[in-house]
Order: sequence, then C-alpha cells, then structure tokens
Amino acid sequence: MLISLDRTSAQSLQEQLFHQIRQQILDGRLKPDAAVPSSRHLAQQLKISRNSVTFAYERLINEGYLITRPMVGTYVAAVLPEQAMSTGDAGAAGPARPRAPQKLAPAAFTGRQHAILNTGRIPIDFWPQRTDPRAFPLKAWRRLILHALATAGHNLTEYGDPCGLMSLRAAIADHVSAMRDIHVRPEQVIVVAGAQLALNLAMRVLARESDGIVIENPCSQGAAYLFESLNLRLHPIDGDGHGLKTAELAGIDAQIAYVMPSHQYPMGGTLSLERRTELLRWAERTGAYIIEDDYDCEFHYGGMLLPALKASSPENVIYLGTFSKTLGAGLRTGYAIFPDHLAPAAAAAKALLDNGQVWLEQAALAEFLHTGGFVRHLRRVRLRYQQRRDALVSALRQAFGRVELRGAEGGTHVAWQIPPGLPKAHQLAGIARARNVGLYTVQAGGGHEYGGSTYDDGWLLMGYASLTEEQIEAGIARLRQAL
Repeated sequence: MLISLDRTSAQSLQEQLFHQIRQQILDGRLKPDAAVPSSRHLAQQLKISRNSVTFAYERLINEGYLITRPMVGTYVAAVLPEQAMSTGDAGAAGPARPRAPQKLAPAAFTGRQHAILNTGRIPIDFWPQRTDPRAFPLKAWRRLILHALATAGHNLTEYGDPCGLMSLRAAIADHVSAMRDIHVRPEQVIVVAGAQLALNLAMRVLARESDGIVIENPCSQGAAYLFESLNLRLHPIDGDGHGLKTAELAGIDAQIAYVMPSHQYPMGGTLSLERRTELLRWAERTGAYIIEDDYDCEFHYGGMLLPALKASSPENVIYLGTFSKTLGAGLRTGYAIFPDHLAPAAAAAKALLDNGQVWLEQAALAEFLHTGGFVRHLRRVRLRYQQRRDALVSALRQAFGRVELRGAEGGTHVAWQIPPGLPKAHQLAGIARARNVGLYTVQAGGGHEYGGSTYDDGWLLMGYASLTEEQIEAGIARLRQAL
C-alpha cells in the first residue's frame, strides 16, 4: 500500500490517509478481502502518530470500505458502499466504475450568504452580533424545560401548528401589546426560526419579481442579499442619526419598504417621530407595505422609546421580532405579525416552508413570557448592557477626545466614525487585531453599503454586550497604544 502524505497541506494527515486508502480501494489496487497493515505498522512506516492511522481506519470501517475480523486483522470489504447502493447487478464484483459526466442544469437559486458566524477566538472581541452568554437565564430555563417535559403528553410525538404553539403566539401578542402598543390577535402572530426567516416569510407573502423595494443604506447583509436574490428593484436611501431620510421617498415607485426604526443595523440610527409619520403617510398614499424589523427595540437607554410603526398603522405594517438578542440566538425563535387580511396567506406560506418549530422550546418560552420571567430578565440585561455602553463611550472619549458615534442611545453595538488623521477602517481593524482586539468594518460586521465605500472606509462597528467593562477599557487602551 503506497501512501504519500504532505505535511504542509491544510488537510490533516488522517484526512489524507483516509482519502488515499479509499481511492486505492475504488481503483482496485486494494482488492476485496485483501489485508491492510496494522495501525501500528503503518504508523511506523509513515512516521506519523498511530492515532492518525487509527482514526482514518475507523472512518473507513464506519463508511463500509474496511472490515475487522476479531483476533485476525483488518481487511478490504468484499462489497463496497458504492456497490451496495447500486441498482445494477447485485452480484457484480470489482471496484465501482466512475460514471460518465452528465450535463446538469445549474442551481436555480443565485445569491450570497451573509456574515453571521464569527468563530474566531480573539481575547477582546467587539463583534457586533454577539450577546453575553453569561446573561442567559440558565437556571430559570432549566426549570421551564423540565416542567414542559413533565407535561408534554403527545406534544413531543405529533406535529403541531406550523404557525407556532398557540400559547406562545398569545404570549407574544400580550407582550407586544404591553411593550410596543401593538394590539393583535394571536392568529396574526407566526413563530419562526429567527428574524431572517420572518423576513423571508414576509417576502414570500408580498413580493413579486421586479417589484420595487425601499431599503436603508447601509443595510443589513441578511436583508440586502435576500432582496438581491429575489430580483427586486432596489431603492436604497441613505440614513443618518435620525434614520432613513424619508424626504427622498417622493416619486419612488415601490410596493414595499424595509426599515429597522428602533436601532438600525449596521449604523444604529433611530428613526425620528417626524420621519416615522412621513414614512407611514407615503405607504398609505401609495398602497405600499412596510416591513418593520424592530431590531434591538428592547434595549433603549435614554428617554421614551418611540412608538412602533405597527401600532400607528396596523394594516400597512408587517412587524418582525426576535428573541435572539434578548435571550440567545441559539434558541432560533422569532416571530412575524401580519395584518389581519394577510394572516391566512402567511399561515399557508409558513406551512409550505416547514412543519413548525420545536415544541419544547416554544412551551418553555410561552411559560417564561406568561409568568413575567422574561420581563424581569430584560430589566437585568438592559442595565448590564447600559453599563457596558457607558464604559465603551467613556473609554473612546478618554483615548480619542470627542468621538462621533451612532446608535449609542440603545441596542448592543455602536458605529464609530474614525477621527481625521487615523487610518481607514480596514487598516485600523488590522492594527487592532495585531493587538488581539477585534474591530469590524461595516462589511465585515454584516452590513452592506450601496454605491460606494463611504461607510466601509470611514466607520467601525463595535459590539459591547459580550464584554465586561474591564475588557472594553483594556481593548480601547490597546488600540490607542498601537496607534
């Protein structure tokens, strides 16, 4: 058995070993029932760890290419997986023959994947889409899960309503009524796996190819790339610290507007009351629908939280919410609230997308909302995140003097405009990373800018929710030292 390993390859030694032995079996160079060297002998021959050989052998055995004979040794399988799955002659022996290449049509879908994962382990990481794992109410959640299991009955073994557990839909309706003055029936609430799926569902209900859609610029990548994949006519409108510049709506032919009025991502602006009124008037005048993604509305640190668009115009607005920032993104629970006349179409579309959410988490969350546990949890984390926001703003001012920030009034991140004289955003992020501090440009942080790189060159996104005050101060101090 001739094996050639490349120790400079990005592929692990056990991966290389697995693929080379498998290929020799498929090519017929290793015949059925032929013995292979022991793991110890092959490891000595190749001068590698015996574990690498053992893991490769175990995978070959698990996938059906090798078999073990107790007290005897390891052998090539008489029937290979490719032969076992073949619809041809079951008695045919020999290696599987490669089929002639076929001319297959490309995927009908064209689109890009947005930046949502950050698997890096930077000691001080201002990743803007991460919350504090230590803030998750683990003890309370454990009790809720155990209670739900004790009373589950048939709910774990039968399909539920694709639109969500009715007790959870009712709890969400009560919650948005108390917190956002949105008054709806539980049947208008549809439970989904996060706000991204809620947006997909809304677009499935509303959008036709070539429809016009108003979007904020910059916009979140998840929304921007979705609209791009649907071949919609995009009308990006710039924003500022007061949100979307609604004066630019005049004359725009669009059937939908997508906005994040409470804490816009990525730039953090809050849509002013005057602009909310202008946006609603435009929608009522043109017959357009507004999709209100109420991102980070739960975290507001000063003054009164402005009313939801949905509260002012129930029939024109589809409202999206999520528990990803308040509890944890790993729960994959969000919701969409549709106008009454769209609710039947939305329910049918949801049923065609999937057969519903996991019952256990829905039952636990419904109880958490009904008993007031969620509101108490919100009060605790809101105070914690406000303290971290204060620490970040103070550290930036101490290090750089007067700083221009957007989004500091709420949420879990701010956008920082780089002061004159400092490097551009991507260079500054590189300098920080060399000091084990994670900073993110608009694009790297999950935003998308239309028509240039004004924001991507001149602004950095800084999340603070997952960092302690000490880490925040140390991170800014390291950046200042590096500069």
